[in-house]
Amino acid sequence: MSAIKVENISKSFGKVKALDGISFDVKRGELFGLIGPDGAGKTTLFRVLATLLNPDEGGAEVDGFDIVKDYHAIRERVGYMPGRFSLYQDLTVEENLNFFAALFGVKVEDSYDLVAPIYRQIEPFKTRRAGKLSGGMKQKLALSCALIHRPSVLFLDEPTTGVDAVSRSEFWDMLADLKQRGITILVSTPYMDEASRCDRIALCNEGRILGIDTPTDIVAGFDSSLYAIKGDNMYQLLLAARKANGVRECYPFGEAHHMIADAEFDVEQFKAELVEVKGLHIEPTKPSIEDMFIKLMKQ
Repeated sequence: MSAIKVENISKSFGKVKALDGISFDVKRGELFGLIGPDGAGKTTLFRVLATLLNPDEGGAEVDGFDIVKDYHAIRERVGYMPGRFSLYQDLTVEENLNFFAALFGVKVEDSYDLVAPIYRQIEPFKTRRAGKLSGGMKQKLALSCALIHRPSVLFLDEPTTGVDAVSRSEFWDMLADLKQRGITILVSTPYMDEASRCDRIALCNEGRILGIDTPTDIVAGFDSSLYAIKGDNMYQLLLAARKANGVRECYPFGEAHHMIADAEFDVEQFKAELVEVKGLHIEPTKPSIEDMFIKLMKQ
């Protein structure tokens, strides 16, 4: 049985269609990622699943309950961590945790074993106001508050945005531990490198899902030749490569440009066409999730 089942959900705000026929399911105990840039519809989808918004079309179930008819039951069973830090900044760390425990009619002691691995890292600062915490500490406090009532399903909307690399890695380690406890986790992120930490992912853009699979199988679906190219003048190289024969796409990718080539592409001919580009270097490279996302987005 699926912990989350989404069927053809659409949602518009005026002329803007935030969700356009979204469908997917999340298995119980699965860590499922929604991967996509700002404006992909991730936050709107979370608000619909958390029963904060009603869809215009379609429907969904969370833990076996309908998001419209059974919203009270869903709110008791899910933990929701929105993208923007939403705890009370004038309350201390300890006061925030006690407040959310009281809100759900539970005691901190009853769920301390679940939140302890996370909360212990910020417990030395329990008398500090939440507004004075660092980004990583705010993140851990928000997660602790979302878990205090022992939810069966956890919604995390871009939880690592604006957080340093070390805190991001620590946070994903925490999610892996929570998954081992049987909690179903739906998490969104704009960071393609975080996708590999998920069991399955959905690549999202402009309110639509471009593809769903395991991170490994998503990358395995990249069936075109891919090259990494460099030159002394990277901007000149980008413009010239896009005009070369046999080149489908060329885009900046870290310190190099990645170039998708068709079956007729010839490396020596490419070098001859770009003879004016100084320091040209080209070599085959392995695709990443980001490469697959760009390819699907262009189709």
